[in-house]
Amino acid sequence: MAPSNPKYNNILLIRFSAIGDVAMTVPVLESVAKAYPDKHFTMLSNARFAPFFAEMPENVSFIGVDLKKDYHGLGAMLKLFLKLHKRHFDAVADLHGVLRTTALSFFFRSCFTKVKRIDKDRRSRKRLTRFKNKDLTPRLTSFERYRQVLEKLGFGFELNFRSIFGDGKADVSAIKNITGDKDCTWVGIAPFAAHKGKIYPLYLMEEVVSQIDSACLCRQFVFAYGKERTLVEEWAQKYRSVEIIDPRLGLEGELKLISNMEVMLAMDSSNMHLASITATPVVSVWGATHPAAGFMGWGQNPDNCIQLDLPCRPCSIYGKKECIYSDYRCLTGIDPDKVMAKVKTYL
Repeated sequence: MAPSNPKYNNILLIRFSAIGDVAMTVPVLESVAKAYPDKHFTMLSNARFAPFFAEMPENVSFIGVDLKKDYHGLGAMLKLFLKLHKRHFDAVADLHGVLRTTALSFFFRSCFTKVKRIDKDRRSRKRLTRFKNKDLTPRLTSFERYRQVLEKLGFGFELNFRSIFGDGKADVSAIKNITGDKDCTWVGIAPFAAHKGKIYPLYLMEEVVSQIDSACLCRQFVFAYGKERTLVEEWAQKYRSVEIIDPRLGLEGELKLISNMEVMLAMDSSNMHLASITATPVVSVWGATHPAAGFMGWGQNPDNCIQLDLPCRPCSIYGKKECIYSDYRCLTGIDPDKVMAKVKTYL
């Protein structure tokens, strides 16, 4: 697709959350910025997501905000708009489509700024998750939906992205005091997700961890935070290769660590997307949700999605719904040996 010649020069893109959804803006933003080096693009998001955009082309800027602390409520959105208005944006791409971004869009339109908004296609998603006669036709990916918003503003471009670290791996010398040298295979284990309908039972995940521990000389970095750590701390005592992720790494350090892994084993979760934007292969386990909804990680191999073909799934787009059978059979029915078989190809 040959780049068009859009009339807008200073474009604001907005996506506040969640971490996986913001990570999915990265391939789109880098692709459009490289296609239009004479235009300037600014990403507005949660301040803690800044590491996603640290290696962007020179024509990309990042504005980080803390919505809970500084911009809570409609009046705060007006305050934020007045701050943004000073930057003289001539177009806005709303990649979020929530109340906050709707308010910001209204203020921008009131000042005759062109605004385009993401189409989430909620009706189609309902057909995917309805109880009977599910329509499992793959929906547009989030990457395509983000690209469409920019296309409506006149920016035609191909998605052309590999990793936030370019063609190679991240330099881990800055975190060497935490991770140590890479003298063996590094494997990521991300056993948690935001909702129960997306979490492979820990007793089954431990079986996979045990098999990896026996299979080769490696280090397994388990991604667990806060209360989650107490649920998996025992693994580090039982298996020589297991260690819980060090919180001192922060998001920037985690991205560097992940980029040097041979594989990440994850749920349909943010860690799947962190690995994806660092060009790290992911073996992903799917339960209540489904790749057909369009949320699979950038560049990931569909064959590495482990899921059961059940008439009840998917039952949810985000995994929030309670299991109608109460047993989460979509997850408990997945054999750890099947998961291990996929992981083993990278060991």
